[in-house]
Amino acid sequence: MKILIVEDEPKTAAFVKRGFVEEGFAADLAANGPDGLHLALTGVYDLIVLDVMLPIQDGWSVLTQIKERLPHQPVILLSALDAVSHRVKGLDLGADDYLVKPFAFSELLARVRNALRRAPTRQPDALRLADLDMDLARHKASRAGKPLDLAPQEYRLLEYLLRHPGEVLTRTRLAEQIWDINFDGDSNVVDVAIRRLRRKVDDPYDGQLIHTLRGVGYVLEERN
Repeated sequence: MKILIVEDEPKTAAFVKRGFVEEGFAADLAANGPDGLHLALTGVYDLIVLDVMLPIQDGWSVLTQIKERLPHQPVILLSALDAVSHRVKGLDLGADDYLVKPFAFSELLARVRNALRRAPTRQPDALRLADLDMDLARHKASRAGKPLDLAPQEYRLLEYLLRHPGEVLTRTRLAEQIWDINFDGDSNVVDVAIRRLRRKVDDPYDGQLIHTLRGVGYVLEERN
């Protein structure tokens, strides 16, 4: 699991990072609000440990912006501010927990584990099959590093296929999931879409990735 630590006090930051690494976590550091916010919004973290009193941009503001963009992102606030009003403010802004400095790392670790247990299962931000990549956050797909020009339904179809590798995907199931229609036995909409997808994803490259997916092969061959 990966943790982002946003803390401007060097000794505290080093102490916390070392503790997480020793416990088997990967950890990134940021020493001010803007850098922490940038990493939080562009990286993928299982949890963020966020100091409140940060230079340039304080932790309250950083937390607010994180939760606006990533409402399910677990965040634990650290602060020397120990008044009940400060703890209430942090929790009201969406923090999962609030730990007052100074603290024992064992307590922080316990709170982190508790927050991770409560966190919803993270959906992947990318899908990959050999040299085929789908960036779900940016809604882009590429093969061998070259962008694929996919229509919206082709993109949805490719994503669905990659999320269900090896499954038997019938025309009826694809029509319902991708086109939101009841399948008409005389319609060839699914066959046409699969062929177009193969022309874009497979034909210009070595290796027939779409054809090797068992479900897709079944869809196109079941009428033969």
